[in-house]
Amino acid sequence: MAHTGQRVRPHADPPPPTPSVGAGRPRRGPRRVTLYVDTSALLKRYVDEPDSRRADELLASDPVLVTGRHTVVEVRRNLARLLPATAAADARTSFAQDLASFSIVELDAATCELAATIGEQTGVRTLDALHLGAARRLGTALTFVSFDVRQAQAARSLGFSVAGA
Repeated sequence: MAHTGQRVRPHADPPPPTPSVGAGRPRRGPRRVTLYVDTSALLKRYVDEPDSRRADELLASDPVLVTGRHTVVEVRRNLARLLPATAAADARTSFAQDLASFSIVELDAATCELAATIGEQTGVRTLDALHLGAARRLGTALTFVSFDVRQAQAARSLGFSVAGA
């Protein structure tokens, strides 16, 4: 990922809205979660990077997209770091609109404990362990979308199908 001189990407249409996951809200009927999207994949929607088009294709391929609550912090921090102020503000607005269509896995005690165990077992970085813990809360019958090679390897070792890296 290049870190200077990045351009904001023309924004693709956001995915359709889906309900939150792990927020204690009642569910009506069965719901299938298929794509867990990490920060490395989501950031490519707003910053012109290698594989940005591939990330857009993956996100457009499924109506049910999930990410962890901490993704908000990661994406906004990276937008501020990678883009000029005006472009970062525009990208933040687009991100907030997109995020409304994602199901969100809350970082409750169970998710954090699972992430800690995964971090100990795999040696991944803290935020990557949180992504993997959040995804694991949903089971392994989903596809983990990441362009981070180390995180993708850890996801595979945990039994996830991986797209991206």
